[in-house]
Amino acid sequence: MRNSSLLSVKNPGVPFDAGFLLHLPELQPYEPAADLPAPTLRDARQIASFLDLTLLNSDDIPERISALLEAAIAPLGQDDKTVVAAVCIYPAFVHQAGTWLRAKGVQVATVAGAFPHGLSPLEARVKEVQICARLADEVDIATPRYLALEERWEELYIEIREMVAAAEDTPVKVILGTGELPNQETVYRAAATAMMAGAAFVKTSTGKERVNATLEAGATMCQAIKDYRDVTSHQVGLKPAGGIRTPHEALRWIELVRDRLGEEWLTPHTFRIGASSLLDHLRYVG
Repeated sequence: MRNSSLLSVKNPGVPFDAGFLLHLPELQPYEPAADLPAPTLRDARQIASFLDLTLLNSDDIPERISALLEAAIAPLGQDDKTVVAAVCIYPAFVHQAGTWLRAKGVQVATVAGAFPHGLSPLEARVKEVQICARLADEVDIATPRYLALEERWEELYIEIREMVAAAEDTPVKVILGTGELPNQETVYRAAATAMMAGAAFVKTSTGKERVNATLEAGATMCQAIKDYRDVTSHQVGLKPAGGIRTPHEALRWIELVRDRLGEEWLTPHTFRIGASSLLDHLRYVG
């Protein structure tokens, strides 16, 4: 039996509005600072607190999942009280993450919607989301990229809306697959469509694409999140995932969110980093 997620459902969604997609703002490129100071232990703790510690491989086995769960409650070592925000694992292993993990403040997230490509029949994807939402605290769903590539935004909205509805009160992170989208205008429209459909978070990638999370896509998603909040008053989170391996790279994302969305977004309620190998590097900071 799952507990309530630390994510409250801040975004109930809105009716589809093609006008919101047609009138694109001027998308500002993001130019990160030339250099950042060496990460400190305080930085490592903050980064760890944002982590969706992830294990989504075809050769996952229960022993590896157990090791991941242990790492989640002591990501920086047994003497440090920091815990990660969540673990993200396949549905087959959710049962291993019992109430003991949640009692430590770590949420259990899983993937659904025919992860990672979203290419099963919609009826099957909706049913999968419904089942997974009963097991986990949060659900990350895949979306079929061809709808975005063909700019079939209302169809994409309907599909996401149905999956969000199937999750009921379980927060849904919608994966855009930004590395497979042709330009930043498409990234913006995909993010806006997902938010209109009720996404609690918009997420860059599955981690399986050739190009995963990039700061350029992140900046565009931040603009969409800001514009959506300005229009609807609903706050949606950002989750970069895939390819973020070092503390310096994580700090770049934190600076991006601080610059484009403000300090108020720098909480696990509205910012997550989907990563696995990043944790190994965090343990050597300080």
